[in-house]
Amino acid sequence: MALRPLFDRVIVKQVEAEEKTKSGIILSSAAQEKPQVYEVIEAGPGGLVDGNEIDIVVEKGDKVIIGTYSGTEVKVDGVEYKIVRQGDILAIVE
Repeated sequence: MALRPLFDRVIVKQVEAEEKTKSGIILSSAAQEKPQVYEVIEAGPGGLVDGNEIDIVVEKGDKVIIGTYSGTEVKVDGVEYKIVRQGDILAIVE
C-alpha cells in the first residue's frame, strides 16, 4: 500500500536514534534519546487550503523538526509514519 498526501499534508518518518555518543560510548535502546528529527517521505501538491493558497516548501528527503504532538501516526507495511500539515513543521534541518 502506498500513501499520497493531499493539499498541504506531508508524510514524515522519524530518523533513527543515535546508537553511539560522540565520544564512542554505545547506548542501550533504553538510554537512547528519541530524536525529534523526521525525514520527509512525500509532500502534497499544496493548493487552496482554508481559502488561502499554500505553496509546499519542503521536498522529499528534507530533514525537518515537527511539533511534539503534531500530526497523525499511521503504520503501513510495518513502517510507522506521521502525517502532518506543512504548518506543523517548525524547521528544516540543514
